[in-house]
Amino acid sequence: MSLIDIILLAVALGIDCLVVSFSQGLIFDKDRLKISLKLACVMGLFQGGMPVIGYIGADKLYKYVLPYSKWIVFGIFLALGLKFIFEAFSQKEEKVQCLSFSCLIGLGVATSIDALVSGASLRLTETGLVLSCLIIGLMSFIMSMVGFWSGNRVKNLCPRCLEISGGIILVALAVKALV
Repeated sequence: MSLIDIILLAVALGIDCLVVSFSQGLIFDKDRLKISLKLACVMGLFQGGMPVIGYIGADKLYKYVLPYSKWIVFGIFLALGLKFIFEAFSQKEEKVQCLSFSCLIGLGVATSIDALVSGASLRLTETGLVLSCLIIGLMSFIMSMVGFWSGNRVKNLCPRCLEISGGIILVALAVKALV
């Protein structure tokens, strides 16, 4: 994957962080800086760390799946992209205020499952892990901050549009994997 591809992947993965942080930004009126930093740090750490697990898992199977790697990467990105788009149209649970350590960890894990799967794609495309994880983590941190403060400032940003955009980016990366 090229640097541009990694950045696009990071943006697509960061959409979940942005949407979750946006919903939290709508709720909180006190200690906003502290809360936004805690939330963004958790999101960035999980999004940047989970690809390592996927990368290592794929590494164990690398020699067996290498001949099919283009198609596997295509399938992973296509499935993730379609999942994002499908979830944009599904009924969402009511957003709840989340500030406890266990809740933040839960949000971190829930938003980074896609990042775990993308780690396998990084390995199959022989993309460097460290730089990719740093970019993904940093982008998720930034997007979480933007989401939180947008939620605090702008009450009518369209989360559905953001999820669809993330899905389209992932579908485009899937198609590019075949080229």
